[in-house]
Amino acid sequence: MPLCVVVTRDVETRYRGFLGSAMLELAPGVYAHPRMTAGVRDRLWNVLRDWHGELARGSLVMCFAATSAAGAMGLRTLGEPPKTVVEHEGVLLVRRVLTTTSKTV
Repeated sequence: MPLCVVVTRDVETRYRGFLGSAMLELAPGVYAHPRMTAGVRDRLWNVLRDWHGELARGSLVMCFAATSAAGAMGLRTLGEPPKTVVEHEGVLLVRRVLTTTSKTV
């Protein structure tokens, strides 16, 4: 039963009430539970995924300990985060799109 953390950004208030009923809200939009079972975590994620499919607003990230995952951390995302998480040689890394500026003379 590993620690589970959910971070929300720009979502409807229903998420706050739902997540607050199952987890501790550490800061606005940041929720944690010290010993969430995989079954509870999956059911919680299914609700969040269904709501996000209906409402299509904001983004959510869930992370949790997962020994079989790269970096031993499970990661689920909904929405459009400003970065992409990728695995490289068993480690999770953040890939960001670099924007180039072209100067016209």
